[in-house]
Amino acid sequence: MDNTATTDRSVLRRGRTATSLLFLLFGAALGAWTSRIPSVKSHLDLGDGLLSLALLAFALGAIVGMMVLGRLTDRYGSTRVMVPTALLEGLLLIPPAYMPDLAALMLALFLFGLVHGTLNIAMNANAIEVQRAWGRPIMSSFHAVYSIGGFLGSAAGGLFARQELSARVTFLSVGGCVVLLALWAALWALPAGTGATAPQDAPAGPAGRGVIRSPQLWFLGSLAMCALVGEGTAADWSAVYLHEDLGGSPGFAASAFAAFSAAMTAGRLLGDRLTARFGPVALVRACGVLASVGMTAALIIGRPWAGVAGFACLGAGMSCIAPQVYSAAGQRDPARAGAALSLVVSLGYVGFLIGPIVIGSVSTFVGLPLALGLPALLVFLVALGAPALRPAGRTPEAPGRTGDTGLVPGPGRG
Repeated sequence: MDNTATTDRSVLRRGRTATSLLFLLFGAALGAWTSRIPSVKSHLDLGDGLLSLALLAFALGAIVGMMVLGRLTDRYGSTRVMVPTALLEGLLLIPPAYMPDLAALMLALFLFGLVHGTLNIAMNANAIEVQRAWGRPIMSSFHAVYSIGGFLGSAAGGLFARQELSARVTFLSVGGCVVLLALWAALWALPAGTGATAPQDAPAGPAGRGVIRSPQLWFLGSLAMCALVGEGTAADWSAVYLHEDLGGSPGFAASAFAAFSAAMTAGRLLGDRLTARFGPVALVRACGVLASVGMTAALIIGRPWAGVAGFACLGAGMSCIAPQVYSAAGQRDPARAGAALSLVVSLGYVGFLIGPIVIGSVSTFVGLPLALGLPALLVFLVALGAPALRPAGRTPEAPGRTGDTGLVPGPGRG
């Protein structure tokens, strides 16, 4: 009996490591690509408008992957979907550096986005399955690893750029590492035919239609969208706001997004303990208030140091929102987790894409400081909507109880 328990714990630990590797490579591939966009733009002599078309191709591919191919997770099981797409993630990172013109680049980026979006759904579905088997909240830790991967990928890209090495060298190097991580994950992932990772017998089509009609999942998707508007805004507008509106130096202005990213990673590293202690509803409510109040106070003070502190509060507050929203969506109906995540994650990604565009448009009429109040308002609405994360059929949370998370303690606990 003890040997069986030990074996179960060993299998679960390997499965958790495998899923963490997927989140790491997912972030590293995206970080490497974004860090070398200027190099690809220069190589093809693209203007801003043409580059936007190429980036749109990636976004469209990602949305199609999340909305359509992500549902394959329910039919075949997350392991059988995430392993090949993780391998393709590394391989398809490479072609954009070799494309001879805009049309070829758009095709390469669409395919890269297609795989990227599919992997996003499959790895989050697998993370929810591993969490369910583990018996306690671990979702935030996976997203923390994603943040670390993004930092490592962008740092590698920056290092290659400083050494005046081409994007081809960058993508070959990072893509090779991604493939190696994917192979490692394939060896350690939970078997596709066992436990929570078993593929479902129900047809994917009806499941998908049922999910699309679910008001609860649409509401969770709207929460993800509201939260991720803030992430996209921080990435695109934080440095602009500190430099042009607050008069900070270019170097100090760049520290705003660095503070946002560091606070988000730190919050995700602590998120699982906080979820186990307080439950997802109380945690997301507190996170939303922290992000909203901190950002609003920074905008009112209007000083460069306050701007950095405000974006740090925004990052810390947003750190636990997406992991808890995705976890709640995937646990609504485990047999349809892929379809549920396809909807919720896609809506969140739309918020990440359109948020900076909306902020820019609004700023032309009211100025950037007032426009940045929009993500602060939206994340406050997330705090108000936090009760939607409560597991179906459960009574309101009593802090400090494991049952608040909707998880049953399993052999991985401890």
